[in-house]
Amino acid sequence: MRPTLASLVQHTALKLGVLCGEDRLEAEVRWAHASELADPVPWLDGGELLLTNGLKLAVHDAGEMRAYVSRLAGAGVVGLGFGVGVSHPEVPPALLGAARESGLPLLAVPRPTPFIAISKAVSAAIAAEQYRSVTAGFVAQRELTSAALSPGGQRALLERLAGQVGGWAALYDLTGAVTAVAPGWAARRAAKAAADVRRLADRSAPASVVTAGEPDDDRVELQSVGTGQLPRSVLAIGTATPLGPAERYAVQAAVALLTLTTERSRAFQAAEARLGGAVLRMLLSGEPDHARTVAGELYGGLLDAPLRVVVAEADAGSSALEDLGLVVESAAARAGESVLAVADGADLVLLAADGGAAVAALVDHARAEPRGRADGLVLGVSEPTGLSAVDTAYQHAREALLVGRRRGRTLVEHDHVADGSIVPLLADEAVRAFADGMLRSLRDHDQRGRGDLLASLRAWLARHGQWDAAAADLGVHRHTLRYRMRRVEEILDRSLDDPDVRMELWLALKASG
Repeated sequence: MRPTLASLVQHTALKLGVLCGEDRLEAEVRWAHASELADPVPWLDGGELLLTNGLKLAVHDAGEMRAYVSRLAGAGVVGLGFGVGVSHPEVPPALLGAARESGLPLLAVPRPTPFIAISKAVSAAIAAEQYRSVTAGFVAQRELTSAALSPGGQRALLERLAGQVGGWAALYDLTGAVTAVAPGWAARRAAKAAADVRRLADRSAPASVVTAGEPDDDRVELQSVGTGQLPRSVLAIGTATPLGPAERYAVQAAVALLTLTTERSRAFQAAEARLGGAVLRMLLSGEPDHARTVAGELYGGLLDAPLRVVVAEADAGSSALEDLGLVVESAAARAGESVLAVADGADLVLLAADGGAAVAALVDHARAEPRGRADGLVLGVSEPTGLSAVDTAYQHAREALLVGRRRGRTLVEHDHVADGSIVPLLADEAVRAFADGMLRSLRDHDQRGRGDLLASLRAWLARHGQWDAAAADLGVHRHTLRYRMRRVEEILDRSLDDPDVRMELWLALKASG
């Protein structure tokens, strides 16, 4: 620690005497400065032990001494050393009284002790403290590096850092979720910083902030991690008091190591993404055995258990897919699961364990805004499937995505594709074009004033081919209706006895309104 007034008083070579202010001797001394000016304040920074012989001071004027001591205390001077036996045989009573009134420590400096000896003692103590801090920093860096390279990786590094700062340390992803914390008891405290983490994540790296909580809360310092324009993660350090020099060295070393491991992880992630793309292409090509061979142990047990295929799309230019990937991967990492995530053109394809934390996080994220999301996020989810049927599950996920897009829903599972009405799915330009083409000849017939075939066809189909009921709806004789249906068959050159024809005509009527 820095030198204090107490350590200087205890310095046997200086032989300093304490005249007042004994209760403030633990104050740290930033420097020792000698001045005979009546007002040395403009040349002070605060934290000094001021040394004087009183050559230019009105040492016998109580008012002047009170004003002098008040100026020193206001400037942050931690103590006053008065040279005895040079200009004054003893410390003047007026000065001693003023120091006692203000509580400023007053030290008697005997004539054999030159002021330069005090300055050297302070300088030597500060240099020794800096050396200890630097040495401690090197030791901390060595220990943190060893931890980062150990099998425990980032978690081991956080444990070592927490011990070095005498508090706790946590690592967050950009959503504010805690990905690692040490010690374990600090998880609840770390979770409180989530909102501050999200705000810091939007600032250019490097960035840091100290959070202001309740008076009894820990002091939490947040540091961005990463070398890109935006951080890749955020480190939090929680302590009861501000960090000292040695602790500061440890934090800086931890940030550097986390940045290196994060950037290395990004390179691994890029390689993993390329391999994941190859694995997915093999699965979609119906080659599960080759896919398993290529994947090796990269995806753990993901390829051996029931899984879900998810296809996600979002508006161009939005960060919705990136945010979704972070949410899913963070949940999987916390649960020790594996996820295969591959960009498929403008979409994102995910393979995740059925019933796992990743799928649950994905569903929760999508359901946060089930309708009308501004980012246009839509997800289609397949039924649980095995490795040999991933190609079919992928098509089902695509079908569910299409249904979600048509129905304005953020998430649709293939099991629920049949829920609701099919009519909204007909609101497609291609479907309308098909309907118009199929019914055009009938519409042209009606417009020439030769009958009302479209209305008759609609009524007949609505009554499931019941002649009397449909004729009653139209207000015509059933023979008239039979004649019209024969004309429909003649014009379309298709038989109404064919159920497929009746289905297509009914859907065409629905699509065309």
